[in-house]
Amino acid sequence: MCASFFNWISGLFSPSSNMSIATYEEVLDLPNHPEKLLIDVRGADELAATGQIPTSINIPLEQVAKAFSPKTNTEDFQQLYGVPKPAPDHYIIIFCRTGRRSQMAIDTINTLGYSK
Repeated sequence: MCASFFNWISGLFSPSSNMSIATYEEVLDLPNHPEKLLIDVRGADELAATGQIPTSINIPLEQVAKAFSPKTNTEDFQQLYGVPKPAPDHYIIIFCRTGRRSQMAIDTINTLGYSK
């Protein structure tokens, strides 16, 4: 378990990877960077219980594949989530409570062509 986690972390910072881990300061400064999209992949029940980070949008993990699918157009995405659908090279930060669902969401959108 620890070795695979270490390999995953190391892979994030390989020269061929465009992914990195967002810092607290970066998330805190998001209101000044509308070009960055903060996505919360927790469920509605968790969101209701704990609240939402300002500037974030909620796309529960089970909706991520459909939301970022090439079949979902920008108008539908905007109607569902309140923002235009990001382009595949858009800077996206994904979070959840522990990081497990975030990683699953990252893996999903990477397979759909999203790289940042």
